[in-house]
Amino acid sequence: MIELSFLGAARTVTGSKHLLRTSRATVLLDCGLFQGHRAESFQRNRALPVEPAQLDAVVLSHAHLDHAGALPVLARDGYRGPIYATPATRDLCAPMLDDAASIQAADARHIQRLIARGVELEPVAPLYDHDDVRAVLGLIVGLPYHRAQVIAPGVTLSLLDAGHVLGSAIVVLDVVDGDQRMRLAFTGDLGRSGMPILRDPEVPSGVEILLMESTYGDRLHPALAESQSALAAAITRTAARGGKVIIPSFALERAQELILTLGQLRARGAVPAIPVFVDSPLATKLTDVFRLHPDCYGRDAFELLRHGTPFEFPGLELVADVERSKELDAMPGSAIIIAGSGMCEGGRVLHHLRSAIGDPRHTIAIVGFQAEHTLGRRIAERRPQVKIFGVMQELHAEVTVLQGLSAHADQVGLVAFAEAVRAQGKLREILLVHGEPAAQDVLTGVLATHGFARVTSPAQGERVSIAPAPA
Repeated sequence: MIELSFLGAARTVTGSKHLLRTSRATVLLDCGLFQGHRAESFQRNRALPVEPAQLDAVVLSHAHLDHAGALPVLARDGYRGPIYATPATRDLCAPMLDDAASIQAADARHIQRLIARGVELEPVAPLYDHDDVRAVLGLIVGLPYHRAQVIAPGVTLSLLDAGHVLGSAIVVLDVVDGDQRMRLAFTGDLGRSGMPILRDPEVPSGVEILLMESTYGDRLHPALAESQSALAAAITRTAARGGKVIIPSFALERAQELILTLGQLRARGAVPAIPVFVDSPLATKLTDVFRLHPDCYGRDAFELLRHGTPFEFPGLELVADVERSKELDAMPGSAIIIAGSGMCEGGRVLHHLRSAIGDPRHTIAIVGFQAEHTLGRRIAERRPQVKIFGVMQELHAEVTVLQGLSAHADQVGLVAFAEAVRAQGKLREILLVHGEPAAQDVLTGVLATHGFARVTSPAQGERVSIAPAPA
């Protein structure tokens, strides 16, 4: 018996959790935070749909919080088994998870202060604390790319480069249960080819069952150069108005790519020489981890490293101090402020958005996917009013959405990856995860035109039995 249960990122893009069960083993693929409505997120994240005592192992595809952010909840609930990830992902998890614990505590205190002032809000409590984070970090086992490791009875793991963020992995599992043998691959988040820092995604061979992300299954990305030009134009327009450009950004990968891109734009005079602030202590820590892992770089980024760090340029300031962060909004003149979180669901970017959102001089640049029911999604949709810290704010700032900077494969990339997997093995079924229904439905149809007859999108909580391969 080989069975898959889809506990998160099923017909949605957050809370990645997929459970592999055989008669001898139980393995969890990812343990991510669900992001969306505050009450729903709190409920779903606090009570995980998996019993820690039943797990033989956890495999982590990469360090983004929608894939790794609920690991401390698992530890809080008593899990003490191994968590397998690449060495870079292991190193990234320390600052990522510690920062998540700090943000949860800070947001809980801020909400409590608003309640004390009379704002009608429900109080919140952090999902986990720093002790839970430390417990998780002691469980993570660094497994290099391409090294096979038995992780549970009848289950052997190998990791390939997914090209999405530093250390991201395609999870390949060779599963034996009685007379049944199967090779399964889980993409995690699949990267794009030709990105500025990382290598292109690898293609696993011999795969029969493919769990493939589908975030951008219904659309195509503009060329990277096109989006970089659009970003430069938005910066130039905003500077001419004397405004600030606020860029909500994931601290992992997106922040580093933005630093690299802005440095290159400034070097060739494509943008005004206005100050650039990375207002994220986490992004600063993660950039230090990037410096430790040039083994994950593509050729071009590695060449830049030989001539100095690619993550520094004149006019760039990495902001750690809270008081300095508060000064940025009141600072006269134009500036670029990059701050987390990427979907505007927490962190310092909320304070900058609250200050800038009602002023048409300013620009909010959305540079990544925004999940349903997040503040980032509502801003990207240019809703007339949005709620920040429980208070409605009118949206008058310019909003520019730059999809071409995404680190996810688009529809063409996803189809090309599926075709490459089929060409290198005996692929017989694709299960789409980490995508909204509209994107998955479109991608299913496109895959059908390319000869993929068995493509499904499991629902939240659905169990799928994997039948033996035809003789």
